[in-house]
Amino acid sequence: MPTVPDTEYIHKCTSACAGCSSDLILRHVLKAAGPDTVLVVPACCTSVLQGVYPNTSFGIPVYNVAFASAAAVASGMAAAFEELGKKTNVIAYAGDGGTVDIGIQALSGALERGTNFLYICYDNEAYGNTGMQRSGSTPLGARTTTTPGGKPHPKKDLDRIIAAHNLPYMATSCSAYPQDLVKKVEKALSINGPKFMHVLAPCPPGWRYDASKTIEVGKLAVRSGIWAMYEREYDTLTISGQTKAAMMKPAPLEDYLKMQGRFSGLKPEQITEIRQSMERNLRLLKLEAEGTC
Repeated sequence: MPTVPDTEYIHKCTSACAGCSSDLILRHVLKAAGPDTVLVVPACCTSVLQGVYPNTSFGIPVYNVAFASAAAVASGMAAAFEELGKKTNVIAYAGDGGTVDIGIQALSGALERGTNFLYICYDNEAYGNTGMQRSGSTPLGARTTTTPGGKPHPKKDLDRIIAAHNLPYMATSCSAYPQDLVKKVEKALSINGPKFMHVLAPCPPGWRYDASKTIEVGKLAVRSGIWAMYEREYDTLTISGQTKAAMMKPAPLEDYLKMQGRFSGLKPEQITEIRQSMERNLRLLKLEAEGTC
């Protein structure tokens, strides 16, 4: 695992909630990227945690844009830097609402055009910035402000949608594994062309757990297998060690679900459906990594 750089590009005056893991993710993303980086941020929690104008908690340039346009703006920015002969890292950093739902058309277009940028979706599985409404990434049975009885539909399979664009690099990670995150960001930024990362970002107020448990919840998501970590380079899939371990000896799925108040109303048949979906995903990933799928 890589050594995490010491330099900080996010300072202590953020407006993040206690236990915020998207703040933790961005901290390590920027450590990996370094100072010659520009962030493109659509409407999301990151728009808020920057702080109140005219002050900012970020030590690099940030371009705040409309909800649907992060990938489109990043495309223009990457083209401008290329024209100027600059190697500046262009990173679009968006939540699941701005990626899975509102921004997916711009993201698909940028990937299809071969934009040289890194798009990172930090996934707290709802619209956290506006009160925790359900998104296309909200899991089956999860309570949100717009699904108070639990979401009746499973989450959208974003990663396989992205994989269909045949990227040179895409990866998944989790806020609870910062060294894995740094390694994958560094690798992504070393590759020319469009790169995508999908990072699980547990959210204490939205997921309804104590703020001190953010790392524990993230690790349990991976250890149970509900969140898989891997890298994909075109058609080659490599499963990360933490997920290989979960495939061999998973932590109980129920332990992960019981830690979060948003799953308090789950029915037994919903738990069965969640488990079957998780097992199918891991099975398909294993077959693909072995070259038999």
